[in-house]
Amino acid sequence: MPTEQNLTLRQQRDSFELASLVSSSSAGGDGGSTSPRVSSDRLSNLDYEIDEEIHHQQISFDSVRRESYSGSLFDYGDQLFPLAASADSRDGPLPLEKQKRLGILNGLGLVIGVQIGSGIFSSPSQVDAEAGSPGASLLVWLIAGLLAWTGAASYAELGTAIPLNGGTVAYLHHIFGPLPAFLFAWTAITVLKPGSMAIIAIVFAEYIGRLIFSHSAPDIATESISTAENLYSPLWFNKIIAVAAILVVTIINAISTKLSTRTGDVFLFIKILSLVAITVIGLIVLIFRKGADNFTEGWFAGSSESLGNYAIALYAGLWAFDGWDNLNYVAAEMKNPSKDLPLVIHVAMPIVIFCYLAANLAYYVVLPSSELTKSSTIALAFGESVFGRFGAIVFTVCVALSCFGALNATTFTSARLVYVSGKDGFLPARFGKVNRRTDTPINALLLQAAVTIVFVLAGEFKSLLTFYGVAGYLFYFLTVLGVIVLRVREPQLERPYKTFILTPVMFCCVALFLISRGIFSATLEASFVAIFVLAGVPVYFWRAGGGLHEMPLVGRLFRPKMKLGDNTTGYIGGNS
Repeated sequence: MPTEQNLTLRQQRDSFELASLVSSSSAGGDGGSTSPRVSSDRLSNLDYEIDEEIHHQQISFDSVRRESYSGSLFDYGDQLFPLAASADSRDGPLPLEKQKRLGILNGLGLVIGVQIGSGIFSSPSQVDAEAGSPGASLLVWLIAGLLAWTGAASYAELGTAIPLNGGTVAYLHHIFGPLPAFLFAWTAITVLKPGSMAIIAIVFAEYIGRLIFSHSAPDIATESISTAENLYSPLWFNKIIAVAAILVVTIINAISTKLSTRTGDVFLFIKILSLVAITVIGLIVLIFRKGADNFTEGWFAGSSESLGNYAIALYAGLWAFDGWDNLNYVAAEMKNPSKDLPLVIHVAMPIVIFCYLAANLAYYVVLPSSELTKSSTIALAFGESVFGRFGAIVFTVCVALSCFGALNATTFTSARLVYVSGKDGFLPARFGKVNRRTDTPINALLLQAAVTIVFVLAGEFKSLLTFYGVAGYLFYFLTVLGVIVLRVREPQLERPYKTFILTPVMFCCVALFLISRGIFSATLEASFVAIFVLAGVPVYFWRAGGGLHEMPLVGRLFRPKMKLGDNTTGYIGGNS
């Protein structure tokens, strides 16, 4: 590439990162509104690596916004910031984007930790019931894993080109503007993330309840969670334990980033050990004693001939693999995102796929097909079949710990979505603050915990699966489509990692298929999803159009505070 072109790209990359740096420092960690969209992590440690020429520049928010991306939620005007003061100041807490505490092992703990929750211990029954044979089921699991991998690889390209916290919010904001980004934040913060966390917490509580009240298990896959008809422990007990689990992981994440990531590393080891144990036990049963007769008539005997059945099976498999995008929510906190992010993705995904295939194969070796189809707590049935009641108790503990680890990892990454939304002005600025003592986003964690607890107490999750299938994959589709859009619109954008172009194309096709299936199979529920997402449009214009900004007293809560060049402070939109 010519030297002049290199210089131009470098200046563009610098302007991206400087916008992020200035907005973080000017707010002093207090959640000032920000417009960063970065294309490389070369300057992500800018405290230590500021070019001499750029060091003496004064960067205007307005000019940076025009150079980097259009459509910021707030217009920052022509306020000028001395770069030296913004880069070197440490008057307040260190913004998350500057902490750089996440390494490869932490990344693996987040990606694998979120994916291996309760899904692999419950979803096999759904896949087997729809696929109809061991061979077809294993093939569905393999395809689901590969499709999830295509989405993760597409996100890896976006994460290295735009290494900011917030994941989908940051990518949609840069590619399509603030409205789609706000609608995702609106949907994810109010329903998708807390709803998913509530389900994990309830499942964790029910497994704890089984340890106390019974070792047997209700059918979570086919029944609504936490109803009187399918519980072996009191409903109030499950809700108390679920709320307690949410509060515990919130406290862990509020104390320090190091504590939460180390906790995730411990649970990562437990998850992998549990699945390895299942695989080894299956091999021992296969070698030393007769197992189930699932393969006597052939691997594919009895396979379903309905495409609709395979679609349902694939959806159940993809649900178990969900969580592959979580590392992107904390990309700015990685020590070297341009290298570590794609490395973690391409190490974690094959590990999860292999563990899922091996565990399912072990299930088929030990358990008869009839029991696989009707039981949604296969790991417990597996342990009881091999070791009796003691085995059921051991695997109950393993599944409960797996759920707790997934809850911790989801809490860590989802809080960054709330934090970024506060910094971008999608939420009140207080949620974009970092605590001065702990350097963690305590306000974001508390908001997330509060909404999740509301879901736990409400206790209705049946419609959440349809909501997730339509809304979740709608935003997955838009984000991965952005990979293709950026390839055309910004071909010179530096991409430290570049996936094969067919990868996002394949994922977009699958996402459209899943969205359309949800719409046609549950039209009424899908209509509610559309209404809810679109309800965010007036909320967006209310937030961005000045409605709240002009209200006395309350208006200041919604106008991020910013430090001006003369060391004075003010509010975006004025001090009135």
